[in-house]
Amino acid sequence: MTNSLQALRVGTRNSRLALIQTQQAASYFRELIPFCQFEIAEYSSPGDRDQLMDLRSSPPDFFTKDLDDAIINRHIDAAIHSAKDMPEQVRPELDWCWLPIKEDPRDAIVLPKGKTIEDVPAEPRIGISSDRRESWCQTAFPSAKLLPIRGTIEMRIQQLDRGYYDVIIMAGAALIRLGLINRISKWIESDRLQVPDGQGILALTFRYRDMFWTQLRKLFVKPVLFAGAGCGRGDTVTIETVKALQHAQVCIYDALFDKSLLDYLPADAVGIDAGKRLGNHKIVQSEINLLIAQYARRGLQVVRLKGGDPGIFGRLAEETESLDSLQLPYKVYPGISSLQCATTGTGMLLTRRGLSRGFCVMTPRSEGGDIADINNTARLSLPQIYFMGLSSAKQLCDQLIKDGNSGDTQAAVVFKAGSLDESIIRGTLLSLPDLIKSNDTGAPGIIIIGSVTKFTFNNNGALGGIRVLVTCSSALQSTAQRAISSFGGVPIPFPAIKITPCLDGLKDLVNGKHFDWLVLTSPSAVHSTISVLSKNNLDIRILPPVIVSGPGTAKALEQYNLKAAVIPDKDFGADGILQVAGSIFKKGQTILRLRSDVAGEELSEKLRDTGCTVTDRIICKNVPVHNDTVPEFDAVLFASSSAVKSLLEREHPLHIAEKAVLAIGKPTARALKEKGFENIISAPEAMIEKLVDSFAIEKIRESVKKIYIKGSN
Repeated sequence: MTNSLQALRVGTRNSRLALIQTQQAASYFRELIPFCQFEIAEYSSPGDRDQLMDLRSSPPDFFTKDLDDAIINRHIDAAIHSAKDMPEQVRPELDWCWLPIKEDPRDAIVLPKGKTIEDVPAEPRIGISSDRRESWCQTAFPSAKLLPIRGTIEMRIQQLDRGYYDVIIMAGAALIRLGLINRISKWIESDRLQVPDGQGILALTFRYRDMFWTQLRKLFVKPVLFAGAGCGRGDTVTIETVKALQHAQVCIYDALFDKSLLDYLPADAVGIDAGKRLGNHKIVQSEINLLIAQYARRGLQVVRLKGGDPGIFGRLAEETESLDSLQLPYKVYPGISSLQCATTGTGMLLTRRGLSRGFCVMTPRSEGGDIADINNTARLSLPQIYFMGLSSAKQLCDQLIKDGNSGDTQAAVVFKAGSLDESIIRGTLLSLPDLIKSNDTGAPGIIIIGSVTKFTFNNNGALGGIRVLVTCSSALQSTAQRAISSFGGVPIPFPAIKITPCLDGLKDLVNGKHFDWLVLTSPSAVHSTISVLSKNNLDIRILPPVIVSGPGTAKALEQYNLKAAVIPDKDFGADGILQVAGSIFKKGQTILRLRSDVAGEELSEKLRDTGCTVTDRIICKNVPVHNDTVPEFDAVLFASSSAVKSLLEREHPLHIAEKAVLAIGKPTARALKEKGFENIISAPEAMIEKLVDSFAIEKIRESVKKIYIKGSN
């Protein structure tokens, strides 16, 4: 990169708060993509120029209009806003997202300098700027005189201190960013005064389909999950859908499904009924498309829950194409359709040997709801699907052409449908037989005939379909797979080691010995400890206070309703524990350190230097897993040095010379370097999620660098 590259102009309002927020965002961008140059351009807004209008009656773009105009007219490349100032509908020439830059969203009571809550008069004059704050004040201060207030944060506080008001209600995030947290007299809890969406969060706007910002946004959004809810009863739902619901922040659901599935949602998730029944549409389809995209651009985990299977009469294509137009990521989880329940579930089997070799599925309704033809010609134009037809593909295609189908009719074969090794070949009735021959691996395949075969789901995630071999043990597999999927990668489970609990690892506790502290340095140690407790019929309450090596191990504890007493705030691993040891452990105390057989005793030896008595026990063993075949992959993730050893020292070692290599923790990276690997992707914190974040950032840097250089030339 050279200084001749053009700087990206990021616009902001010219208030002190807006400038601080934009500088914060620009610093964040520079950290993500250090080869890019950014400069800040200051603008005013109608809301800055008009200090008289009551904000409760102001237009939606009161604080964004001038910046919107500047982006559209190409005077700036993007703009930073307080997310709560964004209009509900941005202009069609613009696109946007929320940034992962947040402060406390609660509102706060601010009093004149030197005053306390006890000094508030019986009939206070309260400055407010929204209907929700007015409503709260009417309950909290029923005798108050409520007055509108305008101006910057500093101007409002100045009006307060000059005696124009006795109390003002303000967003705590603004005060924190301005270094005025000392002016907060009392926080108002969000269950008493609900905060508006986006309060405390920064938002980014840019031109619609601007490739640079659209690509960068992939780091800030999660894939929308289109999930099949099964049909009839909740038991017909897939495990994939249950997991999606358990991690949802927003669930937009249809009408025809078992509502008990909503019980899987977290308590704070937002549920939106978008159900459609004949003649009664709660939300029209275009609004549903918009709603999905709105929540996705906020960086929230959206689950679009559809009855049965999302791809069968579910308007799935319209919703995914809407996301494709914005390059927003998504994934589709198939479901059990009412087709299967009404046939396989009742005995009216659609295929029965000697009676029926297939079936036709269609709706008598056309687009718009009118009745459409269901005659023979209409049925023949439907997609055709053939099972177990690969060996006779030539005869099949010849027969279809003989029956009047054009040789140019589009066709495809899906091999190993739904598996991690799924692959697709596309052609025509004329070319398909030869394509099948050249791709014959003995795998089962389904033949699909018709124009539908030209379509595919796009992968708009930061990792864009990159296949990542996940070599960690079962304790970390689900976390790693979820993190990779959230950026549009394809996780390939390939454990290099199996964790086996050691039943005598807790012999000291079994024999009634007391310890002041328990030290656990990995999720595997946590799971093994609980497993051994269970097998010895011991109550978890016999465990002493637990010190863990980082948030990942703390999360493993939380699965058993246990809370870590101490979690280092940096250098997750043995180093983090040693940094807190001096302030936590007291001379003469007893420590039980439970570890894997490959972790080593170095940490225990250093803990003894604190004057404590340390009992070092092996709670689990790492047993190498020997896999006969290795699936195709583009990158490999290692979570331990034992996994490195298992995969690179076996009889037929894993060949990863040309692959991206990800390593969690210093010992793992060190083991890889000893094997000759230099370009290792790691993370500043030894956490799976942070490691995958680093990999996603690396891939986005590669793509936006090309766009940035091209745009500057």
